[in-house]
Amino acid sequence: MTALAEPAPRRPRTVLAMSPDTRDALRAEGAVDRLRTVADLDPDLLVTDFADPTATTDLARTEVLLTHWGCPPLTERALARMPRLRAVVHAAGSVKHHVTEAVWERGITVSSAAAVNALPVAEYTLAMIIMAGKRVLDSARTYRENRAAPALLPYYTGHGNYGRVVGIVGASRTGRRVIELLRPFDFTVLVHDPYLDDEGAARLGVQAVGLDDLTRRSHVVSLHAPQLPETRHLFDARRLALLPDGATLVNTARGSLVDTDALTAQLASGRIHAVLDVTDPEALPPDSPLFRLPNVLLTPHVAGSLGGELGRMADHAAAEVTRYAQGLPFAHPVRPGDLLHGA
Repeated sequence: MTALAEPAPRRPRTVLAMSPDTRDALRAEGAVDRLRTVADLDPDLLVTDFADPTATTDLARTEVLLTHWGCPPLTERALARMPRLRAVVHAAGSVKHHVTEAVWERGITVSSAAAVNALPVAEYTLAMIIMAGKRVLDSARTYRENRAAPALLPYYTGHGNYGRVVGIVGASRTGRRVIELLRPFDFTVLVHDPYLDDEGAARLGVQAVGLDDLTRRSHVVSLHAPQLPETRHLFDARRLALLPDGATLVNTARGSLVDTDALTAQLASGRIHAVLDVTDPEALPPDSPLFRLPNVLLTPHVAGSLGGELGRMADHAAAEVTRYAQGLPFAHPVRPGDLLHGA
């Protein structure tokens, strides 16, 4: 007897909604082709405006919206053009920019690759913490200017990573991944998060402390808190003044967590150091003193996924589309309450 062939996996009708540059970057990494193996997806169809009349027919058939950076807001009017939409799969981090209350009201399920995007951010953070302890920027500048090796022992007094205290602000996905990456090193790790109690901190192998206490005690403070009204200028002039002389502030979260003017004043004094992958505003004005200060490392929001790392997020999204097609719940769902306290 001839065995019956297995039915072909269902491939839900899926439409890309993101910026053209993002779609092109995904294509370059082969991610769009991989998505097509699990979704009925036209790689040339890209929606950048849900009101675009040329997209009417395609949107009306859409069951899954695959979103990324540059996706326009999913307003009630936009959703009215997608009567068959059942899921939004975001192949990036935060969905706050495009998922609105109307999405939840319609019972549309949402997934995000935030957990995957946390990985390169945490790796960048680990590198910056290690570099801060070794004073890489300062020693490289001194070497370049003097063209001679400094007297190492007196010059590097107080430097190094052994026994240093690292303060993590925010036990978010990224914050927790940073904690994992720090475990092999001889650091004391302090954490401040209003939703992390002593028992939770013990499970992470860290010490939960108040924010001011963390700031006073840490040689490096790394920010991983979400952008919320209550976290705006979390590090203001008063709190920045609590940092020990020679301490380094690392910000890969959101620029609004730090009062830029107050930080600039502290850095201009030469008392502390900073690694800033995000700023407020972003980008900084061309005449910002932060571009000129020798104790500041500025990078243009590169800690998150880039290049091949975009492919990793797209593969994560493809796995979620597969789960949806099989009638399974998302592995990494986003729920309405998550946005109240998360990025």
